[in-house]
Amino acid sequence: MNKNLTLTLALLGAVLAAPAYAAAKPCEELKAEIAAKLDEKGVKNYTLTVVENDKAGEVKVIGSCEGGSKKITYERK
Repeated sequence: MNKNLTLTLALLGAVLAAPAYAAAKPCEELKAEIAAKLDEKGVKNYTLTVVENDKAGEVKVIGSCEGGSKKITYERK
């Protein structure tokens, strides 16, 4: 196999695996990253909550964590 094709396939594999890695991120770590981004943008008076998938209800879901088993919800106070 030629080197360029091998490198291309390796990069493609890494790109395709990235979302799976992000989805497996621990909830508290992802929640902290989201909170930091919101704070950086000057967002105030909000609550981020980690819930089981079936308990998200009507609030806005802004993240998925722990392999997709939980959701992070956002609510303005």
